[in-house]
Amino acid sequence: MKRNSKNPILTREHIPDIYPNMIDATSVFNPGAVKFNGKYILILRVQNRGRETFLLKAESSNGIDFKVDEKLIEFKGMEKVKEKIYHIYDARVTYIDGRYFLIFAMDMEGKCSLGLGVTDDFESYEFLGITSEEDTRNGVIFPEKFDGKYLRLERPNKVQLTGGPTSGNTIVLSESADMIKWDIKEPVMSGRFHYWDELIGSGPTPVKTREGWLHIYHGVATHFGSANIYQGGVSLLDLKNPSKVIARGKYNILEPRELYELAGQVPNVCFPSGMIVEEFDSEGFARLESKVLIYYGAADTSVGLLETTIEQLIKEARAV
Repeated sequence: MKRNSKNPILTREHIPDIYPNMIDATSVFNPGAVKFNGKYILILRVQNRGRETFLLKAESSNGIDFKVDEKLIEFKGMEKVKEKIYHIYDARVTYIDGRYFLIFAMDMEGKCSLGLGVTDDFESYEFLGITSEEDTRNGVIFPEKFDGKYLRLERPNKVQLTGGPTSGNTIVLSESADMIKWDIKEPVMSGRFHYWDELIGSGPTPVKTREGWLHIYHGVATHFGSANIYQGGVSLLDLKNPSKVIARGKYNILEPRELYELAGQVPNVCFPSGMIVEEFDSEGFARLESKVLIYYGAADTSVGLLETTIEQLIKEARAV
């Protein structure tokens, strides 16, 4: 794993002033990522000085140097939601059925819900609906159907953090016929108490490899007296039944070490949320030698970039 030499690749200084909501932005972090028409696209979580959260698009020709749009992402149809929406954030992007779907967290009254949007061009966006009833977060949709059903990973919020929000220590697999109504199928993996991933949640969209679905996730070490420590890890899920874990790395692949990861709005955070794989074979499997770009939030303040390969990630997933 190698941090890009230009890290952090996006900071508050890269965010244009957008009147009236986004003037002198406070932070940018936790991006979803996808490659579209030869361009690298990030869907950024950006916060203003009122601690309001918005989504913005950024585009790059090389995956490193990004230009941020001078307009906020607005979802047509979201105005019809009757409940109050406080924030939308942490979008993950999945290409399936010939369209690009964005699943994101929505802070509502008393809980976090998962919202779903869709775009065909990353210029206009449509809101498809709220896709969860219970308090849940870290939703990510698989890029293909299984026996005619859509599958997603999510993390129900069942753990109350001291002095903080609810979190969770179990990732579950859910299924849906229409991507709106989802039913939890079974648990996939839980946190490992006393180690680096006590609390967990899925990161980027899973990637299909010949050895299984490559699944990047975040883990939180909560047993330190001063602060929780957010890190990144990797697992392999069965190709036909992704609730079955084939391999799960003993060690993290990313932890706060650099100043921009250690100090910021929330110290000690590396939060992987976007991943772009450069090469696939003719059957849709990621090539072992393919370059991989992993985008992550650093200290809830800026965006970092980690570079690796599919082969290296699989090796780390099998490390015991």
